[in-house]
Amino acid sequence: MADTHTSSETDALHRRGLLFILSSPSGAGKTTISRMLLGADDEIALSVSATTRPRRPGEIEGIDYHFVSDEKFDAMVEEDDFYEWAHVFGHRYGTPKGYIRKALKEGRDFLFDIDWQGTQQLKQKDDQDVVSVFILPPSIVELRKRLEGRGQDSPDVIDARMDRARGEISHWAEYDYVVINDDVDQCFVKVREILHAERMKRTRQTGLIPFVRGLME
Repeated sequence: MADTHTSSETDALHRRGLLFILSSPSGAGKTTISRMLLGADDEIALSVSATTRPRRPGEIEGIDYHFVSDEKFDAMVEEDDFYEWAHVFGHRYGTPKGYIRKALKEGRDFLFDIDWQGTQQLKQKDDQDVVSVFILPPSIVELRKRLEGRGQDSPDVIDARMDRARGEISHWAEYDYVVINDDVDQCFVKVREILHAERMKRTRQTGLIPFVRGLME
C-alpha cells in the first residue's frame, strides 16, 4: 500500500501536553528564563493560579490569577481540585486541576514557576505529565552578588534569602534536569532544548499509534 502521509501530517501528530516546572533559589534566573520561554514559544502558557489575595490594580481575572474567596478556596481544597497549593504571605495560592487536565489532552503545555515543595505536590498528583528543571547559580558568591545588585533588599533580608537558597539548592537531586545559569542566553537555550526533547518522547506522542497502524496496513 502506498504511503499517503505527508510531511505536514507527520509534523502535526497529536501529543499530550506537559507540565514544565522551573525552580531555582531567588536570584538564580528562574523568572527571567520563564519570561524568555513564554516569549519564544507559543505552545506553552503560564499556569494561572487561584488565589485568595485581593486583586491589584491592572490585574485581570483568569489571566493574572483566578481570584476566589476563602470559602471558595476551602471548597476547592475539600474537593481535591488543586494540583498543589500553599500559604504565601498571609494568602493562599493553588493550581486548579480541571482546566489544565482538559488542556493537556489537547496538547497544551503549561509552565510552572514554583519551588521544590510545589514540585513535589505536583509530581504526587500527576507524575506522568511533569518535567522538572532546577536552575543553579554558578556560585554562591555570584548568587549573593545578584541579590545585592537588585537594590531591593536590606542586608538582613539578603542574609535570609541566602539561607533559604541553600535549603532550596539541597533539593536539586529531586529534579529531572539541572542547569547551571552562568550565562542567561546559554541557560535559556538548554532549557528550551529540554522542552523540545520532552515533547518528542514516545509516550507523549499519542498520535503515533494510528500513524504507525497506517504504515503497517
